[in-house]
Amino acid sequence: MNKESIIKTLEELRKEEKRKFSQTLDLIINLRNFDVKKQSVNLFIELPNKFKDKKVCGFLIKKSDLIDSITKADFDKYKGKELKKLAKKYDFFISIAALMPAVATTFGKALGPTGKMPSPQLGILTSEDDKAINAVLEKVNKVVRIKSKEPSLKVAVGKEDMTNEQIAENVLLVYNKVLDALPRKKENLKSAMIKFTMTKPKKLDIK
Repeated sequence: MNKESIIKTLEELRKEEKRKFSQTLDLIINLRNFDVKKQSVNLFIELPNKFKDKKVCGFLIKKSDLIDSITKADFDKYKGKELKKLAKKYDFFISIAALMPAVATTFGKALGPTGKMPSPQLGILTSEDDKAINAVLEKVNKVVRIKSKEPSLKVAVGKEDMTNEQIAENVLLVYNKVLDALPRKKENLKSAMIKFTMTKPKKLDIK
């Protein structure tokens, strides 16, 4: 797969009916000879081109002016429905390292299954000063996570109002990272497609 072939497919997609909003561009990678019970793909991929600002919440010792914050004193408020609401409200959660055991105990049930628990790969702070929080936020806003739950991986990698070049760069990077993570590389690849929110998927050339 190369950037030029992705751009060509994007041009085809853009010929379809325009919508009143900037559609999201999804990359779909279909796998074969891949047993999701025995094998897994679990990646945090930093994109070259940011396509949205994520809603981030922090589990912090002190409240921060930069992001919505939940301090240790507030943990007891989150039970049942409140936990579910919290998990839906934010795209991503970060935490100061010292609070992680308590975060896991209180919020693990709600955030774990949604893949939103702060993790060592991304989201654990050793310091909660503005500089440290900003650095993590900058990374979070460029990162996509891919976790295999079925033999088809789908991930948002761009927006319609980005240039074809920017979207193609994101698509190519994610495709190559996934390919690299597969146990049998290309042998595990069945097909790759891209689509905007309201369009049908179009196949990419993966030869």
